[in-house]
Amino acid sequence: MRPDGILIREGSTDILVPRTHSVHGPGKIQGSVFFNEQMSFNRDVSVMFLRAVGRDLTVADAMTATGSRAVRIANEVKGVQVTANDISADAIPYIDANIEINNLDNCVSSHRNMHSLFAENTFDYVDLDPFGSPVPFIQSAIRGCRRKGILAITATDTAPLAGAHAAKCRRRYQSEPIRGFMCHEGGLRILMCTIAKELAKFDRGMKPLLSFYADHYFRTYIQVLDGAEAADSTLEKLGYMHYDMETMERSTSKLPDDEHRLGPFWLGPLHDQEFVSRMDATGLAAEKRCRKYLDLWRNELDTEVFLYDMSELSSHIKMSPPRIDDFVDFLNQHGKASKSHVSPTSFKTDIPLEELIPLYRDFSPDSGRQ
Repeated sequence: MRPDGILIREGSTDILVPRTHSVHGPGKIQGSVFFNEQMSFNRDVSVMFLRAVGRDLTVADAMTATGSRAVRIANEVKGVQVTANDISADAIPYIDANIEINNLDNCVSSHRNMHSLFAENTFDYVDLDPFGSPVPFIQSAIRGCRRKGILAITATDTAPLAGAHAAKCRRRYQSEPIRGFMCHEGGLRILMCTIAKELAKFDRGMKPLLSFYADHYFRTYIQVLDGAEAADSTLEKLGYMHYDMETMERSTSKLPDDEHRLGPFWLGPLHDQEFVSRMDATGLAAEKRCRKYLDLWRNELDTEVFLYDMSELSSHIKMSPPRIDDFVDFLNQHGKASKSHVSPTSFKTDIPLEELIPLYRDFSPDSGRQ
């Protein structure tokens, strides 16, 4: 007997979900089985990502709730065998119903504590998307990841990671968060730093394939690299930051000192551009949005000093901001620059701050030179 609920459609998949569920913003637990419609973009990216992997995979969705992500992967990605796991007995009828609704023979439900599941089984791809912080579950997810496996992790505790609840960030992630315009990129890089440190405990390293901030969460997909050498190489990409909100001066350091007190952060790349170039948004639930983000990710410049924001620069020099697209084009005549996916008003550049400020001043509408 199917549980009570309503049928929605995401991509090419029908999903039975509880009648009462989250629709907008950060999800709230309503009833015994969680579902958030706004996370459809997150699920879209999972489908895009796994299609781009291009090989047969065993997949574990560790905390699947209704099974929405698991059944979409099973239904929309070729060559996968999916385990849809949840510790809640109330979730299993929804998972089984969604497997049946979509006539899936490559997806099975699992009613396990994820810690015991990954103590006994390993998978090519492990997806960890808990309600709140992933920290208590990362080690088990690593254990469940096979050699050369892929680990996908979501964090929805945005406020601590972005510095609004700094004490909680220190407690959970052992990192000093950054405030101001860089807070969300900083939060993403703190999450990635935490994963890197946990992997190193198992003599494993990581290669980020795709990492982003959207809506109310952080998300990273990493290729697990095996061996002590890979672990050491990964740890070398962690570091600390100095940021002066008054002068906009910022710099990074491999070790903390009196100035470089923020972090540690992951200072390596957020994305693997070759991998992202293979991702395709065709047929997804939020196809237009997926295409927009793909364009941003494919062109995003990786810099150790994180992003700048048009509002930050305008406030600093007391001049009106130009159109960001025009300004990024202008900067590319003097160095390298790109828009950032984190915010529609943010950009990245390798141009030093002492050169960037006069360029911004010259290009501002108030200069009369445009």
